[in-house]
Amino acid sequence: MKEKLRFLGLDVHAETIAVAVAEPEGEVRSLGTIPNRAESIRKLIKKLGPAAKLRACYEAGPTGYVVYWQLAELGVECEVVAPTLVPVKAGDRVKTDRRDAEKLARCHRSGDLTAVWVPDEGSEALRDLVRAREAAKQDQTRARHRLSKFLLRSGQRPPTGVRPWTRPYLIWVAQLRFTQIAQESTRQDYLHEVEHMRGRVERLEQAIMEAVKLASPALQQVINDLQALRGIADISAVTIASELGQVSRFASARQLMGYCGVVPSEDSSGKRTRRGSITKTGNAHLRRIVVEAAWSYRRPPGIWYGLRRRQESISEETKEIAWKAQHRLHKRYVKLSAAGKDQRKIVTAVARELLGFIWAIGTRAETVSRQHVAV
Repeated sequence: MKEKLRFLGLDVHAETIAVAVAEPEGEVRSLGTIPNRAESIRKLIKKLGPAAKLRACYEAGPTGYVVYWQLAELGVECEVVAPTLVPVKAGDRVKTDRRDAEKLARCHRSGDLTAVWVPDEGSEALRDLVRAREAAKQDQTRARHRLSKFLLRSGQRPPTGVRPWTRPYLIWVAQLRFTQIAQESTRQDYLHEVEHMRGRVERLEQAIMEAVKLASPALQQVINDLQALRGIADISAVTIASELGQVSRFASARQLMGYCGVVPSEDSSGKRTRRGSITKTGNAHLRRIVVEAAWSYRRPPGIWYGLRRRQESISEETKEIAWKAQHRLHKRYVKLSAAGKDQRKIVTAVARELLGFIWAIGTRAETVSRQHVAV
């Protein structure tokens, strides 16, 4: 019964956890601060009573989901809540760890908190690896910019017809020589960093492909089917699948669009309706990869060799959805271009509709995977 449950509010930090409990009789009291260590959490749960009678919560933040997994192993039902959706009283400006823990316990008991989806350890590990690769790509871009701008300042231009960052371009850079020793040392260091970043990205991409082989069948099915879409190859599909985790947790495509932050913001009152730029809330990693994929729908629908090869192991129903996406999204792009809209806004609108097709393919892939497991 709910009246016999004890609700725990945890204000989690890197080294400490402030604990408060909301008793069934109505009292909310602080239990002090404990170290953020597995043994301290275990002793706390043992002291407070049967794990089945406890309901814990804490705010999502930089400490991740480790505390959630530790409590789950101890048999405690825990929720990770959205910090921005925790109720705040007007004029309440005093914020301490004890007060935050008590407020979480009180709001958790009254059901005023909004829980976020928590991935399992395998999904979180894959997401960390994908984000490490994304960070490596950003570092690679910075390294390339440093080298190219150095060559530009030095008056060095590649031979006609040599495209940047191709093998002939790197050979040309390696063969350059400067009369000034300082400049020559700079060239060598920048070139070495570019080559190091390239190797780092390649290693991480190989690690991602190996990690996908160990992922759950449902996740593998989603990754495979998403590659039927234009603009989404292996790394992009893994990024989307790992950032979403479980696509079917979104009840509709509209919810996924809102989670990605590509829906218009709104400031309406009464009969007045005012919409602004996209909200940019939610998952920025997912929004970036989907907008990048949306650029490919500028071109007319078509199936070329690379896409045909990716679709070899994909069902006809999924390929039909992907083909419909090509026609609809290209038509959308052409229509908005004819209306004179800004190209960046056009691509954002196409990305929003692309998320609808991603949701359709992802939910279908998870359903098919569950059916296979059941059989």
